[in-house]
Amino acid sequence: MASSSSSSRHPSLKWAQRSDKLFIIIELPDAKDVKVQLEPEGKFIFSASKDGVPYELDVELLDKISVEESKYNVGLRSIIYSIKKAEDKWWGRLLKPEGKPPAFVKVDWDKWVDEDEESDVPELDDMNFSKFGMGGGPGDFGMGGLDEFGADEPEDEEEEPADQEEKGKEGAVALEKEPEGDENKA
Repeated sequence: MASSSSSSRHPSLKWAQRSDKLFIIIELPDAKDVKVQLEPEGKFIFSASKDGVPYELDVELLDKISVEESKYNVGLRSIIYSIKKAEDKWWGRLLKPEGKPPAFVKVDWDKWVDEDEESDVPELDDMNFSKFGMGGGPGDFGMGGLDEFGADEPEDEEEEPADQEEKGKEGAVALEKEPEGDENKA
């Protein structure tokens, strides 16, 4: 399931899905030094700190993902991930291990759409984060596809920079934070 060093904590993780992508929200207000690594087999590794306390997640997602088409955005209250599934299909659960998920993993029912209702949801492209007070706008690393996420962040908050690094391991990539843009662009 999840593993980390004994001196770190697990942040709260909420998730929802569509047939083509996962939405993962890490609820960790005022997170610093946010790092994430995704691997095509479905490995999701997250680390950050808050008030000097380290937080880590190291989980195996149920199936393969497309690292190159996955994105994230760091806000002051949460980190939102849009993770592209390798195959367009509904997953029965988030994590590969069967059984009850860890206590820190919960379904985000506010963002959940049932498989038979997916066609009723508006198209999830060309997202402008300025509409939700998260800063930034469309760009090379835009988080297109999150218009059903509510306005969780006040408009005047700024985002913390995230480390941008490539991992040498074949197929593993550390995601880059969406660049901040002019909030007046639509």
